Amino acid sequence: MMISTRGRYALRVMLDLAAHDADGYIPLKEIAHRQDISEKYLEIVLKVLVRNNLLTGLRGKGGGYRLTRPPGEYTLGEILRLTEGSLAPVACADEGNTECPRRETCPSRPVWQKLDTLINDYLDGITLDDLLKSP
Repeated sequence: MMISTRGRYALRVMLDLAAHDADGYIPLKEIAHRQDISEKYLEIVLKVLVRNNLLTGLRGKGGGYRLTRPPGEYTLGEILRLTEGSLAPVACADEGNTECPRRETCPSRPVWQKLDTLINDYLDGITLDDLLKSP
């Protein structure tokens, strides 16, 4: 499994906003500057997060972005699945994928399913709040 730039940036943005949650709406420029992400690319990431209700945006003076829920209610798995799609290590471990003709008889499929479960359980067990509190 390889997490893309989009997924890594989404996680950085969410952590940045979680760390500044008490500051109200944070302008895109501030986030981009603190995270060293181009404003143009950041706009793309923010649109995905707003469209899926992880963030809310406000235009105009005093506007910017903020979390829609407390940081402890966001898991890394939720954020990464939103930006990456499936986190399955191979296509046949993704429950939505039924294309493999050997799906039901493949002796290695249980290994990939177990790895998929471990990945998702691990990432779903870590919140933004956990990362903010870690040393």
